[in-house]
Amino acid sequence: MSAQQRLNVLKQHLTPEQELANAVDPVNSMKEERAKASFDISELTHLLDGGKGASELRERMMLEIERDPLFTMHDIHDISKNELRERTMEKFRSMIHHLQNESVDTFKKRMEVISLIDPGFWTRFGVHYGLFVGALQSNASPGQLSYWFEKGALSLSGMVGCFAMTEIGHGSNVPGLETTATFDEASDQFIIHTPTLTATKWWIGGAAHSATHASVFAQLIVNGKRYGTKVFVVPLRDPKTYNLLPGVNIGDIGKKMGRDGIDNGWIQFTNVRIPRGYMLQKHTKVSRSGEVIEPKLQQLTYGALLQGRVAMVVDSGNVSKKALTIAIRYAAVRRQFANSKANGVETKLLDYPIHQRRLMPLLAQAFAMHFTGSEMSAMYNNMMGRLESAGPNDPDMAEVLEMLKETHATSAGLKAFCTWNCLNTIEQCRQSCGGHGYSAYTGLAGMYNDFAVQCTWEGDNTILALQSGRYLISSYREAVAGKKLSPGVGYLNNLKTLIGKKCNAAKVEDIVTPEVIIEGWQVVCANVVKNAALEFEDCLKDGLDIDDAYEQCSQSRLYAARLHSYGYLFRRFAEGVAKVEGELKSVLMDVCLLYGLYTIEENAGAFLQYEYFTPKEIEYIRAQTNFLCKAVRDQAIPLVDSFNLTDYIVNSPLGRHDGNVYVHYFDQVKRQNPQGEHPYFDRLIKPMLERDIDGGDYDDEAAGLESDDSDDETD
Repeated sequence: MSAQQRLNVLKQHLTPEQELANAVDPVNSMKEERAKASFDISELTHLLDGGKGASELRERMMLEIERDPLFTMHDIHDISKNELRERTMEKFRSMIHHLQNESVDTFKKRMEVISLIDPGFWTRFGVHYGLFVGALQSNASPGQLSYWFEKGALSLSGMVGCFAMTEIGHGSNVPGLETTATFDEASDQFIIHTPTLTATKWWIGGAAHSATHASVFAQLIVNGKRYGTKVFVVPLRDPKTYNLLPGVNIGDIGKKMGRDGIDNGWIQFTNVRIPRGYMLQKHTKVSRSGEVIEPKLQQLTYGALLQGRVAMVVDSGNVSKKALTIAIRYAAVRRQFANSKANGVETKLLDYPIHQRRLMPLLAQAFAMHFTGSEMSAMYNNMMGRLESAGPNDPDMAEVLEMLKETHATSAGLKAFCTWNCLNTIEQCRQSCGGHGYSAYTGLAGMYNDFAVQCTWEGDNTILALQSGRYLISSYREAVAGKKLSPGVGYLNNLKTLIGKKCNAAKVEDIVTPEVIIEGWQVVCANVVKNAALEFEDCLKDGLDIDDAYEQCSQSRLYAARLHSYGYLFRRFAEGVAKVEGELKSVLMDVCLLYGLYTIEENAGAFLQYEYFTPKEIEYIRAQTNFLCKAVRDQAIPLVDSFNLTDYIVNSPLGRHDGNVYVHYFDQVKRQNPQGEHPYFDRLIKPMLERDIDGGDYDDEAAGLESDDSDDETD
């Protein structure tokens, strides 16, 4: 007897009530979804992780962190800011052990996992190793780097670092920072000073309670002349007593929207003296006699600033995966309303076309950000390798600088639009969970609060998008002048072919291919970049200088950057899928095409304006988007399972792997909120209820209800 036959026999012995309960059981519902898998889930996991070995390493790390008592996370929503900050510092002990015993690449993978578990700790630890140590690596000479590493910067012994760039009056405008570093030749020292309130260092992670040293960004002044913003190491506290050093004033900036495990603070300096050698002099050098030697190529100093942006593209994909795992698993077991033919069995949320439309394009977008993030990381690492080994007179320096320009502009646009996309994904996932999405325990509210900062730190998104748009205009003008552009904007070398081009698909069904979608994006992007460039040139003809002209066409720059970024995301996704074979290619192609058609639909105005698609073709694209939403929906649970996030990582009862969401949800609420004596009945509620009010005696058991005989009495 087959398994299905045995199941049918068992069903014959069930009462109608038992049969209904079995049909709507969340655990059974989840099993039904996993049975639909048309591909090997572990194979997709290995592809996303970069190989079977990488997946096994990641799984080992997830287990180690879950079993580490310092990383208890189930009660994270119910502890105070101070408790959270203490826990954050406790975790340093565990991480230092791994840091000292793992390779750099392995430790980076560990921190990537931790970013999904506790983004506040990930940031706090990253302030020292990513920002403070990163500032040393990017700006210190070899001798200076050795000095600070020997003093304990790398081993986190004798010092804890912070990164003091942002001021209360300046964020994205780094050249406009007001803190000064004035060279005193007589003493061979720099004087670090906060000249105004707006020069107060602000949002400095680790400053409030834990940092002993800061990498301070300040205006270099030598002999009365300003040389721009440079980096200085400034001691803040005595490492043994933690007393503030003379001239240093520090405070706590208090409660934030999220990531409260980080002790963000403010810093003011009053004529604080540091040795000349505490200015990091890999690029700009100041001699004992006050001679300033600046680098021949200022652009070489920018490379290290891009690491954070590239990391946030990757993080946007990872956090989107976590949010979608919660929302899609919940939608697979949550039932709402039954149609007339369902015998009382309510419909899964995931079976409603509108819910598919709500979540499936976002799932496709998460995959697009994953593939693009992987490609951006490889591009960044390649660029930095060449940058580190390049000298001003190297024959391929021009090519390296072009690569730097492209990586700078592309990472700026992608950082902006990927973090915006991720934040929107989290909120859409929260809303798709209905009322339960509002509970802190479901994880999405806190996830939104923690992630929101990514849209403004490391460069405000709008400013970064405008930088990308400026690069596109510059690239257009270079292309018109005959220069061969780097691959990311290479389509601008084909302006004569792309401007005015229409989709030449023989029939409407032929639209749905990666080649047509890529060409469509190139045509649209070529047109919007051209229009932005022409608007810029008109401003120049009207007498505006270059900076004012760019500001005047800022809306066109932003629009061009938006469409360029979406086209770039799709192309990277399609290129990634093209390398895949077998069953995986089929399912990933559906996801890829869904992303392509969805983004065209979202920007249909541009495709119609430049007449690449006709209105009829856009209508077909809408219909195919619906079709692909259903196709991807059928594989939705296997797809989110391929993200390979354990229940500990997901940390949400609605996203539990077994689907038993209500049991886990109820258990967590009871565990975190034990019943006991009423906390304020005697003090607040009882006095209110028992206060004397004239005419307030309600002893009548009828409670004001009219007599049943009242109608008879009127007859």
